[in-house]
Amino acid sequence: MPDQELPEAVERVVETGVVLGVRVEPRTFPESTRTAQEAADAIGVDVGQIVKSLIFQVDQELVLAYVSGKNQLNEVILASVAGGEKCQRVDAKTVREVTGFSIGGVPPFGLLENLRVFIDKDLLDYNEVWAAAGTPHAVFPIGPGDLVTASGGEVSEISVKN
Repeated sequence: MPDQELPEAVERVVETGVVLGVRVEPRTFPESTRTAQEAADAIGVDVGQIVKSLIFQVDQELVLAYVSGKNQLNEVILASVAGGEKCQRVDAKTVREVTGFSIGGVPPFGLLENLRVFIDKDLLDYNEVWAAAGTPHAVFPIGPGDLVTASGGEVSEISVKN
């Protein structure tokens, strides 16, 4: 985004990408890209290419799940692959405290805390996916393999098709 200053949150994602060897080229939109459908519509891609970033508590551990925009996370499966029994979504305040980002803007890296990451295997069906870049109005393209490597995520069947 030449001639435009990036928000601090987006700049943090770009800088972390450099450290990880991932080129982050954020695109910002005046309309929200908070939901998978909003992001897909704004970018002009299939909703399945959108990476939904979801924070859950599995037993006493917070984990991060990256789910294809066309799918819904299965909490029972996530609990199982994370080695736990009970899985529940956390509130917006907790998301901001552990990631440093608001819901709708949580990127695959640059988080305040290291969380275990689980990645929906359906994201690997695409050559390119789109992840949040730090705000609900910014996204960036990334190869699924780079998403797995940069996030340290474990690819699993954690979702069901919508």
